[in-house]
Amino acid sequence: MKYALPGCLLLASLLFAGPQDGDRNVNARYTVETVIVSGKGWTTNLQSQTTNKISTGLLHQLTAIIGQKLNPDALDTLAANLKKELNARQVTHRLVPGEAPEQVRVEFDVRPARASLGMNVNQLLYNSKQGWSGSGEAAVTVQQHIFAIGLVSNGDWLPERFSGIVARYEDKSLGTDRLSFKFEAESVRSQWNQATESALAANPQEAPALYRARLRFQPTATVVLAKPLTLTVGARIERFEDQSPAAEFEGANAAIVSLHYHQTIESPGNQQEVDADCSLHAATRVLNSDYVYAMRSAGFRYLFRSGKHIVTDNAWAGFISGQAPLSDRFVLGNTYYLRGWNKFEIDPLGGNRAVHNSVEYHYGPFQAFYDVGAVWDESQPIVARHSVGLGVRESVFSLAVAIPMRSGHVEPIFIMGILP
Repeated sequence: MKYALPGCLLLASLLFAGPQDGDRNVNARYTVETVIVSGKGWTTNLQSQTTNKISTGLLHQLTAIIGQKLNPDALDTLAANLKKELNARQVTHRLVPGEAPEQVRVEFDVRPARASLGMNVNQLLYNSKQGWSGSGEAAVTVQQHIFAIGLVSNGDWLPERFSGIVARYEDKSLGTDRLSFKFEAESVRSQWNQATESALAANPQEAPALYRARLRFQPTATVVLAKPLTLTVGARIERFEDQSPAAEFEGANAAIVSLHYHQTIESPGNQQEVDADCSLHAATRVLNSDYVYAMRSAGFRYLFRSGKHIVTDNAWAGFISGQAPLSDRFVLGNTYYLRGWNKFEIDPLGGNRAVHNSVEYHYGPFQAFYDVGAVWDESQPIVARHSVGLGVRESVFSLAVAIPMRSGHVEPIFIMGILP
């Protein structure tokens, strides 16, 4: 009798464990036909559709199981990742018979949280020539609605260093999953480098006057025209407070139109991604704008991934007709374009013409890159500049040393931080 209780417990465990292991073995025989993700008011079949609700990285994880043998443990991991990224209250999954024998559809059901609060650091970087730049926000998510407010101090993107408050509202599904809306606002103070002030004093006709502060409102709507193509239309209303004691204001009111194309091509052992975009910002008297100009830009990015090897090529060009404010003039020689050069050495006022290309190679976290580009005004000669660099990038964290290629002394630039 003393062995009766342990024997019963062992028999019960075998009875319960046996069918579960059997179910997992049976499920592992099936091939995943497609993956379907559904939320409140939207459904996406990842075999034939795309969505802007899920990040590119997670989309890659979800589509990677299509055509593979079913792995129940992987489904639990994907459900947890969806729950975290979408701030969902619950994400469940189920299997539905596919059209062909021995195939199943994996369906994820996303139940949105009533509300969630998050704190995000969007950017925090150090450039040994431009110093520190950073931005962060607090965001409240209520189903497909996002309300965010944050702080920014950036000396990297523009000819100026700007610091102040930013806010945004997003509706990820404006009646349909194919239409989204975003409203952004920004109120910042501007600080100018001595090189910029000296260049403008020497050539006052080259660029508009400096300003003390900027106020910007930008509503935009994005519609999915087809699976890989999206169209964004909107407006930007901007006010500049000049540096005179009277603190007068000038406006730059522009219509915005942009097209973006994204395509991922999967094949055994490798992955290719193609991104292309073009945009137009047009400020006219019709919109009651003091500045009258048109800014056009276009970019193309190609990525090839095979195992730990990643090669990317990123090309971009833009030009401005008319007189644009300094905040819209093109800048090279920062953390993103023509790394290794100092933007104040190249052109402290920025330019109304620019072209840039960057080639990168990654092996795991290690990266090497080569940049070439030029920025100039219409009346100036074109001077192409080159740079090379080595570094480490893991997720959003980057650490790199970039070296400008020029005759004479070598003065590398150190770049470190969190990049989007």
